[in-house]
Amino acid sequence: MLKQFQALGVKKNIYCILEGAHEKRRHPLKSQTHHKKPCNISMANNASSSISPLKCSERGKQETETLKPLFDPHSIDPILLQKMEYEALVWSSLHGLLVGDRASEVGRVPGVSLVHAPISLLPMPFPESHYKQACEVAPIFNELVDRVSLDADFLQESLSRSLLHQFKQHLALDPQRVPENNAVDLFAEAMYKAWAEYNNPRAIVLFVVQTEERNMYDQHWLSTLKFTHEVRSIRRTLAEIAAQGELLPDGTLIVDGEAVSVVYFRAGYAPTDYPSESEWSARLLIEQSCAIKCPSIAYHLAGTKKIQQELAKPNQLERFLENKDDIAKVRKCFAGLWSLDESSITKDAIERPGLYVMKPQREGGGNNIYGDDVRLSLQKMEKAGTEEDAAAYILMQRIFPIISPAILMREGISHKEHVISELGIYGTYLRNKTGVIMNGHSGYLMRTKVSSSNEGGVAAGFAVLDSVYLV
Repeated sequence: MLKQFQALGVKKNIYCILEGAHEKRRHPLKSQTHHKKPCNISMANNASSSISPLKCSERGKQETETLKPLFDPHSIDPILLQKMEYEALVWSSLHGLLVGDRASEVGRVPGVSLVHAPISLLPMPFPESHYKQACEVAPIFNELVDRVSLDADFLQESLSRSLLHQFKQHLALDPQRVPENNAVDLFAEAMYKAWAEYNNPRAIVLFVVQTEERNMYDQHWLSTLKFTHEVRSIRRTLAEIAAQGELLPDGTLIVDGEAVSVVYFRAGYAPTDYPSESEWSARLLIEQSCAIKCPSIAYHLAGTKKIQQELAKPNQLERFLENKDDIAKVRKCFAGLWSLDESSITKDAIERPGLYVMKPQREGGGNNIYGDDVRLSLQKMEKAGTEEDAAAYILMQRIFPIISPAILMREGISHKEHVISELGIYGTYLRNKTGVIMNGHSGYLMRTKVSSSNEGGVAAGFAVLDSVYLV
């Protein structure tokens, strides 16, 4: 079992925590909260999940699908473009859309030199029907993730193997077609409700962060909790928590002398976040406490690619959801998902690797396998005959989104590109032992990348932040 979990990037300590998940949830102060992107809606039609090879005709159909461009980047007057660049940089600075500058070594504080986050200067056209679908299904996904996290048997069985400024002039864009995106404010409100549910007015919110984090200024925006609700927060790495943390007999988590009500993980999702036993000890300490986790380890496991693939199997959603309409809405969002045990699928992926993506149990960009590398990886695994390697990946139907023109800006320089985009809807979910306190969608994340790029992820350097323009 340990080897199998290590293949998924999960250690033995975490598995032990999972086994005791039901007991810990009986603590009167324990609630669950999460803020995540439960579903991604592509502008291409997602095929239903079935255990059969893809048809060649699907690829051609997806590649030819188009939307009418909102504008021609090459027709924009250079003076107007320069003004747009300036306005975007000012807006980003005023609203915290910033990251630490890797190239600068000024000062001793990490991130003291700043640069704007990678952005798109203009919103991306996106079908309004798809946007509404994503918002509608978000609370259902919230409920699904929560119920999956409560089913330790299912997790064990499944894993045992395996908002920019709205430019209103010159371009004839209607600002009413750009939906508001108040994700940070809604996150802060959800954290406040979780803090209030813990019922200790002197307790703090703990942000678990990476060492020398560059992508941190949206996190600092969440510190508005202090000003709007008089809730204090601190930022600590897992290593610092290991050194400063302790667990009281009643389950209270103490870090640097402060009782912790809510733990919000902005780190701890990748194996590299656990370079030593200290980080694993800190994660175990947090999980054993009665602090509200965002996410708990059960939620973390419920969000793995393997669980997504298991839920795509026939009759699995019915295990967690009763409403047939909700089940149909969730299933409509699924692309084809398969384990590497499916011999007919792996054979088809070797023959036609361009129709598939191999995905590991990892978060962030830079980890997926595409194209001929899919064939080579599968053949290598077949030759080696190691179940552990196969359990670390799933196969997903490759989606071919609509290509649109855009103006992307990185480090103050804009580029005219052909791009594809992905929409993710954030969800906020909070419950205690008696029922659900809040469940809804809370803004969106639109990521846009050059159409020739396989990988995504803004922090990973492949994509930029974008806005939605409903069409």
